[in-house]
Amino acid sequence: MPNPSGPYPGRQLFLGLTVAQKPCLAYLVTGRSPESRQRKALVVENGVRMGPLGDIPYDALRHYTALKYDNSAGIAVITNGIQTEAIFETYKLLFNVGTPPTHDFMSKLMDGANSEPDSLHTPRIAGAIIVNKGSPVFITGIKTYNAPAAAYQVSPAAGKMTGISVYQGNLDNPEPTSPTARLHWVEFDGATPQALAKHLYEMSAATYKGEDIRVCAVGGIFNGSSWDIAIINRY
Repeated sequence: MPNPSGPYPGRQLFLGLTVAQKPCLAYLVTGRSPESRQRKALVVENGVRMGPLGDIPYDALRHYTALKYDNSAGIAVITNGIQTEAIFETYKLLFNVGTPPTHDFMSKLMDGANSEPDSLHTPRIAGAIIVNKGSPVFITGIKTYNAPAAAYQVSPAAGKMTGISVYQGNLDNPEPTSPTARLHWVEFDGATPQALAKHLYEMSAATYKGEDIRVCAVGGIFNGSSWDIAIINRY
């Protein structure tokens, strides 16, 4: 199946359960401009960082911690920007003090992060999984320009993932995803993070002005005691 957000999702994340009912996540980065494509995902300690290719100056909109996780608590947070650390630390604190990890916290943090300060007012998106000493909690959030942040607690079925993307629509005129837009669902029957990353990467194949827009795809599965992570980079 093609990417449910259209040929140009920008950046996109999915949260869900494998067929074996293990919590899983996936992250996709695409780019229309050469600058957007000149980067790659790297595993850094307990997370994944979007970084430059070669000796390129740091850019807060393109280079950021995309994923951060904690094995002991089973928490993982994935986003498209600077909000990753704040959301991760908040839900880790809630886990440690026994406070229910509701979507309200995500909404407040996303409001504080605001949309990205670029010409398209690019939305910020986020996802969190909290394996909360029982049934895992799945939360997604989005913050668009001049609108309150929206956050949702979702309940994926086995073999399904729910996703949220930065953009909807075609490559020439991408439209920011609306906070009220229906969440997309995709099916996944694989059992490894490598298969998950490959599934997302392959279903997102698209070209713009003759160039493959895909930058990377990340797959992650919680195996009961730790997060297993896999990455596919174009470069």
